[in-house]
Amino acid sequence: MSQTAQTQAVAALVPHLRRVCGDDGVLTDTARRRTYESDGLTHHRSVPGVVVLPTTADQVAAVVRLCADSGVPFVPRGAGTGLSAGALPHPGGVLLVTSRMRRVLEIDVDNECAVVEPGVANLDVTRAAAPYGYYYAPDPSSQQVCSVGGNVAENSGGAHCLKYGFTVNHVRGLDVVTPSGERVSLGGKNPDAHGYDLVGAFVGSEGTLGVATSVTVGLTRAPERTVTLLFAFSSMDAGGQAVSSIIAAGVLPSAVEMMDALAIEAAERAVACGYPEGAAAVLIVELDGPAAEVDAQAMAVTRLCAAAGAFETRTASGAEERARIWKGRKSAFAAVGRISPAYIVQDGVVPRTALPEVLRRITELSADSGIRVANVFHAGDGNLHPLVLFDDAEPGAAERAEEVSGAILDLCIEHGGSITGEHGVGVDKACKMPRMYGPDDLATFDLFRRALDPGGIANPDKLLPTPRLCGERPGVRTGVHPLVESGRAEQF
Repeated sequence: MSQTAQTQAVAALVPHLRRVCGDDGVLTDTARRRTYESDGLTHHRSVPGVVVLPTTADQVAAVVRLCADSGVPFVPRGAGTGLSAGALPHPGGVLLVTSRMRRVLEIDVDNECAVVEPGVANLDVTRAAAPYGYYYAPDPSSQQVCSVGGNVAENSGGAHCLKYGFTVNHVRGLDVVTPSGERVSLGGKNPDAHGYDLVGAFVGSEGTLGVATSVTVGLTRAPERTVTLLFAFSSMDAGGQAVSSIIAAGVLPSAVEMMDALAIEAAERAVACGYPEGAAAVLIVELDGPAAEVDAQAMAVTRLCAAAGAFETRTASGAEERARIWKGRKSAFAAVGRISPAYIVQDGVVPRTALPEVLRRITELSADSGIRVANVFHAGDGNLHPLVLFDDAEPGAAERAEEVSGAILDLCIEHGGSITGEHGVGVDKACKMPRMYGPDDLATFDLFRRALDPGGIANPDKLLPTPRLCGERPGVRTGVHPLVESGRAEQF
């Protein structure tokens, strides 16, 4: 369908969308639509054809059926905090925003789970479960605002994923609207559902298999004791050695986070977190569990970090000090706005043993390109979040920053890692998928996707590479897609 035909098809849908969602649930004027032109990765922008804000699962299903019947693409979106352009709108399609669906439907203490709508903020699940002695373990840095539906789409992680895993490890059941508009239930409250793991397939599918309208998540019992430690090092290598020593000693912290000097500088300017002066790296280690075990582990971690060269150690004395230690880390992404006019948030994974070499190579990339890179990462599981800083008013700076960003992902692949740990693929990294997967693998992914979405209307041009969009920004071709060169482009 041509762009003109898509625009006309969207316009024809608007009266029907208004009957489903009401006048206040359908946004058509340009200024209000432009509010939704990007997710958290703002250098990818596209104004949606129309925005709809349903409040019930029935409304979601009705909207999707209208799209399916007319062949109009739709893009699901939660709170818009994603960092891979996974919720980038389609200019000739419907942006289906679930932010008004924010009820906690049930806290089931007996089965240690909660049932929530997709627009519920991540942290609000914990707030609802806390009176019963439970919490929701996945904790992205944006947990105060990011939504559970978006976490499901991207398989989000967070600082505590080292011990507790990612969203997929905590989702038991889903109510889903498929790309045809059919409502189906996957899994349930049982943590060990039988048959094919369709819940696992849906989590992390980035909206390409449909829209979640309710999510059943497992809850974790609040630990008897939590200890938060902060260590300062004179070099990143010393901090990396400390991480290796902790894991090698058999200690499994709930979180191990590291920040370099540039990230620390940004955090200090933004939130005055008070990290040790002169630190080239800080390491945040959190331990939780039975009191006796945590106390013994805290002593061991302190000893190991001292042996690795920590020149200052702090132990949070209570909840307020623990929050202050975490504030610098949790605010790091936004904080770099204090030291750079623009930046790209990247997300890749390497084996822990490869961290020192990869970080050194990132430093070399930065020096060679003149593009600064601030490093913030989940050191315990090798999940890197380099922040590539540039001045978008400087000619060529954005292009150099994108080259550095892509080269960092190449480094991750080269060292046996992955192009994403928790931010997803979206538009931003689709062109890197052929670096990780062969044509047959990508074709299999696409076959599965098309089995549920034969019309290709559910969040098109995301996750899987396409010759038309791979490696491009709107109107800009940056290279020939490998599948085009190999003659296999017809499969995608």
